[in-house]
Amino acid sequence: MATPPLPPATDEEADDLPPGFPTTSERNWAVFCHLGGFAVYLLPFAFGHVLAPLVIWLVKRGESPFVDENGREALNFQISVTIYTIGAAILAFVLVGFALLLVLAVYQFVFMVIASVRASQGEVYRYPLTLRLI
Repeated sequence: MATPPLPPATDEEADDLPPGFPTTSERNWAVFCHLGGFAVYLLPFAFGHVLAPLVIWLVKRGESPFVDENGREALNFQISVTIYTIGAAILAFVLVGFALLLVLAVYQFVFMVIASVRASQGEVYRYPLTLRLI
């Protein structure tokens, strides 16, 4: 009979974590920063994909350097995707942009999931092709 997996560490079990390893709460907030980009499906024309990570980052950045770094990275990624999408939309008038828009949607989805998984493991993920504006 297989033994059940151990539950993830909680804030009360922070003494069991290696020094400098983010607590469960910090990791959760970092994951929320990355997954906040999915708000584009709820608020597509209100820049929800930028607002969600921005709000989380502004509220939680002072509490944890881990959340600060992940939030900044998630926000930079969403701003970069917005800039790339505007460029692809302009190129859609030449019919090239339609393919780029599809590639950007897949790029955004895949890398948000990867970053969320890495943040849940206590790592800071650096998105590729991201402009570091903040």
